[in-house]
Amino acid sequence: MDVRVLRYFLTVAREASFSRAADALYMSQPTLSRQIRDLEEELGTTLFVRTNRNVTLTRDGMRLRRRAQEIVELMDRTREEFENLDEDISGDVCIGSGETHAMRALARVAIDVRREHPGVRYHLFSGNADDVTERLDRGLLDFGVVIDPADLHKYDFLRIPGSDSWGLLMPADHPLAAKEAVTPGDLDGVPLLVSRQSMVAGDLARWLGGDFDRLEIAATYNLVFNAAIMVEQGMGCALTLDHLVGSMDVGGLCFRPLAPKVESGLNLVWKKYQVFSPAAEAFLRGVREAFEA
Repeated sequence: MDVRVLRYFLTVAREASFSRAADALYMSQPTLSRQIRDLEEELGTTLFVRTNRNVTLTRDGMRLRRRAQEIVELMDRTREEFENLDEDISGDVCIGSGETHAMRALARVAIDVRREHPGVRYHLFSGNADDVTERLDRGLLDFGVVIDPADLHKYDFLRIPGSDSWGLLMPADHPLAAKEAVTPGDLDGVPLLVSRQSMVAGDLARWLGGDFDRLEIAATYNLVFNAAIMVEQGMGCALTLDHLVGSMDVGGLCFRPLAPKVESGLNLVWKKYQVFSPAAEAFLRGVREAFEA
């Protein structure tokens, strides 16, 4: 399977038209159509539903699009790394993270590295722990930030100083807003928006005394911004981490910590035996100097 043809395939999928894709690729439409037909024959499937006006992806086409994007991205990163081997330290560092204020500590390191090596560029990917580790395992990220509890046996890691505390995000006029902290009994009958991260099944369940089923789950969320909007609109209250919502353009909300306190540690992780680019090595060196001190 030729990476060049995968790029053609992705362009047709993006443009939803062979003619527009051919123009974007500076090639003739018959040549492009033949390349895609050859790809379909190689895979033994149909990738596009063709009509007189446009083309749409089949189910197999959608599956290939995801894989093709990952392959092309990985090839581009590999080429860039080798192009920069004999130059001053430069290139890309890809970091994946859930929503956490620990990014402030990493940002300070990243700024210091760029001050010394202006050619270093950072690419940030936001997602929950499963999203981050999946991309890490596939070589699409250099580093991931994951929140405890986490299975770290496959990775090398550094503990990030500090921790995240869990609490309840609610409208400012909610009855629980009058309290300094939220106890397990306070959640009875309260519609909740709950994170899908593993903490929900671990630390939070223990905080509740193992009686997780008693909660009234109105919704689950991946990242908290949209959950905060749901809270603002009155769906319920969100169990989330502190320091996340203050900078968002979502008004009329307040955060109360859980009592007893529930904290989650933070880890910067990378694949064992990872061969880093010079740029990623420089970033990791900066992290070690900052955190291990």
